Amino acid sequence: MLSKQQIAEAADQLYQAEKERQQIRALTLSFDMDMEDAYAVQKGWVDRKLADGEKVIGYKIGLTSRTMQLAMNINTPDYGVLTDAMQFASGSDITAADFLDPRIECEFAFILKKPLSGENVSLEQVIDATAYVQPALELISARSLRVDPETGYTRNVYDTIADNAANAGIICGGKKMAPEDIDLKWAGAALYLNDDIEDTGLGAAVMGHPGHGIRWVCRRFAPHGIGLEPRQVILSGSFTRPIAVKPGDRVFADYGEYGSIQLNFV
Repeated sequence: MLSKQQIAEAADQLYQAEKERQQIRALTLSFDMDMEDAYAVQKGWVDRKLADGEKVIGYKIGLTSRTMQLAMNINTPDYGVLTDAMQFASGSDITAADFLDPRIECEFAFILKKPLSGENVSLEQVIDATAYVQPALELISARSLRVDPETGYTRNVYDTIADNAANAGIICGGKKMAPEDIDLKWAGAALYLNDDIEDTGLGAAVMGHPGHGIRWVCRRFAPHGIGLEPRQVILSGSFTRPIAVKPGDRVFADYGEYGSIQLNFV
């Protein structure tokens, strides 16, 4: 277990990395962290963002697909915190240099109308508590180096969790759909970069149905007496691989009948 001082030091390193636009070495090279330590560091980082005046608007669920879990050598998803400063509109020009190793993933966002909590939340309860579902892109950023240039060390899942599950932004667009009116298991998108298709995916990649990501975070929060609240936005998990972006890139996510999202990186 990390001490309070170590947790604060690690959170400060991530906070300063983002402020200074300079990646740091993986925290696990300096700190012997377990999963609870990693979430404590994440909380410390979020607390610094809240002290800057940002407000929590929801959560992101990550590592929901088997492909990503195998890549990270983990068998459970993770979560990060969304704040109001992370929101961008479809069609935005985003400054790539504001983010560290930025990448884009396709997801579905759940916007809640009822509180949701407990260890035994069902998929039906998730659907009932959801005001609408909307296509979304997640902008991810690595405040710590994915691979250390000196040693070749690859950051692990604890590094990613501490780094707010690599979240940096959320972009919602397309149609706002009642969750009972869309078969999310078979809904998906084609992700284009500069007019070339980079990846495609279906909601089924997210634990069989994107709503299961919402169920998972409810179970994760339950022992701490925390639940999801009305009007919160929950990113349920990516069903495409992360696509690296740089200045001059154009991103287009085609969700078919459910609409599309466009971004320009400058």
